[in-house]
Amino acid sequence: MVASGSGECNNNTSSACSPPAGSEPAAPTTPFAAPSQASAEELALLAKLEEANRLIETDAKSLNSISNNSGHSRKSSDTSQISLTSGTSSLQERERCEDGEEDNWTVWGKIANDWDAYKKKSNYIKDMVRKGIPHHFRGIIWQLLCDAHNSPEKDQFAEYIKATSACEKVIRRDIARTYPEHDLFKEKDGVGQESLFNVMKAYSLHDREVGYCQGSGFIVGLLLMLMPEEEAFAVFVKLMKDYRMRDMFKPSMAELGLCMYQLENLVQELMPDLHNHFNSQSFHTSMYASSWFLTLFTTALALPTACRIIDVFLSEGMDIIFKVALALLQMGKEDLLCLDMEGMLKYFQKELPVRADSDPEAVMNIAYNVKFNAKRMQKLKKEYTVMKTKEQEDMVELRRLRQENRLLKQRVELLEAESSELAQRLVRGQVSRAEEEETTFVVQRSCKR
Repeated sequence: MVASGSGECNNNTSSACSPPAGSEPAAPTTPFAAPSQASAEELALLAKLEEANRLIETDAKSLNSISNNSGHSRKSSDTSQISLTSGTSSLQERERCEDGEEDNWTVWGKIANDWDAYKKKSNYIKDMVRKGIPHHFRGIIWQLLCDAHNSPEKDQFAEYIKATSACEKVIRRDIARTYPEHDLFKEKDGVGQESLFNVMKAYSLHDREVGYCQGSGFIVGLLLMLMPEEEAFAVFVKLMKDYRMRDMFKPSMAELGLCMYQLENLVQELMPDLHNHFNSQSFHTSMYASSWFLTLFTTALALPTACRIIDVFLSEGMDIIFKVALALLQMGKEDLLCLDMEGMLKYFQKELPVRADSDPEAVMNIAYNVKFNAKRMQKLKKEYTVMKTKEQEDMVELRRLRQENRLLKQRVELLEAESSELAQRLVRGQVSRAEEEETTFVVQRSCKR
């Protein structure tokens, strides 16, 4: 599982999880007899163990080299060791793997060690990422893909966590809801929850316009399963700034609205029968897809599947989120066409994730084969912008008319008050004149007598 190894490691100190930085992994001890006395099977297994140990040693040197070249702090270099330790169970898997998969690990070690050269081979990196990044390498490769490994934000992090944020109370409240079943975060005020709080608080100070937005903690939580706080913060800043996520979490959430509009139109074009069914049930796109975009599928799918998606997201951008969304709809289309609104809500929450998580490779392959025109996406963006601009203009006009209406009402009320006052004055004048006439009449009668 993606979460288990790194989560357990993060619950302890880095020294407990891995050897000191720069030290070489110790060769595994074996219960076998001397080679001259060993059987052929024992010799073959021993050779595999020695080869695996050699590859891990190479990987450790590769990751330490990256840390040293980019000027990481001691804590950052510990990330590489944590990533290596989290791959211990993966080593056992590698002993059972074919040579081709072991070669894949070697290739990723070379990519991590010589990123400046490999990043120029964009198509090659794209293909490698699509095949899947070994979990052992994810922490460092994600940083490299988004260019966070030499980010200045790491140096700012220490200052941010010393400061006070206006969002601290709401962040504390939401932390308990973030991966509550995961070992790293389930302990109240534990190491994981404190790390999550620190990163979220730091970002709320780094970007005061966005501050803290509910849902972003799931992305940060996943990052913390793979790397320490400073590096998770740097990667999150990159995601927000360079991958359209910042606009997604702005108070207006305009980018989320755009994504929902684009996805709805893509569904209408590619799966018109499903689109018509959604409309017949008043089942809006945001009812099932908003969390996919806001949390990058971390709340909808199992973490191994979400990690595969984020691998490609860091390499190719937001397009893969649309493609996976369309792939999931394609997988569940026949079932969805038979369900009402309530049934569809339950299907998206339970049955569809189970289907996707049972075969994430199938989901990714369907997604890779989804085709939509970039120009069409731009056209939809322009349409949405025009539509929202018109809505804003209409809102401005509506506010103007409402204000004018309020002023007219106030004027009418004032005129009514003035009219009432004049009427009262008229009545008082008439009464006064009547009283005067009566008094005059009485006086005249008295004089005649």
